[in-house]
Amino acid sequence: MLYPSRMTPDKPSQTINHRFRGFLPVVVDVETAGFNACSDALLEIAAVIIDMDAQGFVHPGETISRHIEPFPGANLDPKALAFNGIDPNHPFRFAKPEKEALEEVFSPIRQAIKTHACKRAILVGHNAFFDLGFINAAVERSGVKRNPFHPFSTFDTVSLAGLAYGQTVLAKAVAAAGIEWDGNEAHSALYDTQKTAELFCAVVNRWRELTLLADAESGAENAIPARTPKE
Repeated sequence: MLYPSRMTPDKPSQTINHRFRGFLPVVVDVETAGFNACSDALLEIAAVIIDMDAQGFVHPGETISRHIEPFPGANLDPKALAFNGIDPNHPFRFAKPEKEALEEVFSPIRQAIKTHACKRAILVGHNAFFDLGFINAAVERSGVKRNPFHPFSTFDTVSLAGLAYGQTVLAKAVAAAGIEWDGNEAHSALYDTQKTAELFCAVVNRWRELTLLADAESGAENAIPARTPKE
């Protein structure tokens, strides 16, 4: 049977920058007014920075979220708004312009990258290409400097959940992982990001558990004295 690379159970775990080749995983979800990142409005963004404990297990860390004003001339698809339940003109959204909102989300991510000695952040998302596409378009449109995210690489929980649990829909994958899911809270950027972060951590931590188990079994086998050949 093949196992992941061996690590001694009582050996200090690698830090998060070593675990992900210099990248800091940050879970992101966006809510939008359509599917076209160049023409449709970005309305909400939420991010959860992933942390790692001394045993090498990951868990959701700081959470940041902002409501965003549609950029001038943005398309607002009524079907998309009906699906996510967002009223872009609601007075209590307390939405901010794209550039201001993005800077407020990016600032703690940049700080976390520095704290963990990482090269940059890598976006974790459920259908991550969609979220990254809207972020990249908004960054270019608003002139934000120093985008903390890798421009094209991502960790996609659709693939990870399909591998680990045989499910690709977020609600079903979360349930398969034994994580609580409230359908009434779904389709807000904040809630979906928090649940995607829990799902990502569940998959990564399951791999860590299997690795430690394999190491323990290997150590037990190696401790058995070799048999003396019969004469």
